[in-house]
Amino acid sequence: MADQPMRLLVVDDEHAITEFVSYNLKREGYEVDVAHDGTTALEMASTDNYDLIILDVMLPGMSGFDVCQRLRQTSTVPVLFLSARDTEIDKVVGLEIGGDDYLAKPFGVKELNARIKALLRRAQMRTRKTTESQVIEVAGITLDDAGHRALSSKGEIELTPREYELLSCLMRNAGKVLSRDDLLQDAWGWEYLVETKTVDTHVKRLRDKLEASGVDPGLVETVRGYGYRFKADE
Repeated sequence: MADQPMRLLVVDDEHAITEFVSYNLKREGYEVDVAHDGTTALEMASTDNYDLIILDVMLPGMSGFDVCQRLRQTSTVPVLFLSARDTEIDKVVGLEIGGDDYLAKPFGVKELNARIKALLRRAQMRTRKTTESQVIEVAGITLDDAGHRALSSKGEIELTPREYELLSCLMRNAGKVLSRDDLLQDAWGWEYLVETKTVDTHVKRLRDKLEASGVDPGLVETVRGYGYRFKADE
């Protein structure tokens, strides 16, 4: 029996864009659905199991950033932002709220296909990693990969998918110093041209989440001039 084709959702209020993107993605063998506003996109994502969502930032009513934040409350589906806004701050915001990649308009079909394949490949790698190692326990924190949950004696630590991946990388390498590039490759994927300072921002947020959950934020140590280390069990 042949493998089922990957299912993608394209969200953009410009019909010319959705037609152009859909046509080319279908030629690549994907099943493609389309939404022209954020509310419809969220409804479709809640009832259908998509492998990836291509999401315009500047949507009528609810912005693409708002849609992504709502998605991240319940889903880890890869999100590729499309936007005519090409500033560094827009890209950083998009990635920090849970987006997986950011492609500026106008874009070429080959680059779009390459970004999609990279995101799908990384999602498959994450699934295999989850199957192979379902529970990690270090320094009083337990990561349940099957449920994508972080737990301590105080209860659940509320993390975004990116924060979870970052903590997972640190804990799996407890006691070892990891450079920012190491963390980018593991938690973001080596394909993504993300600034290393984005790692610092996420580490700060991760520490804040740990502290708010009653966990010592000092478990994530800064190694000046190099990167970060998670304290190993003594």
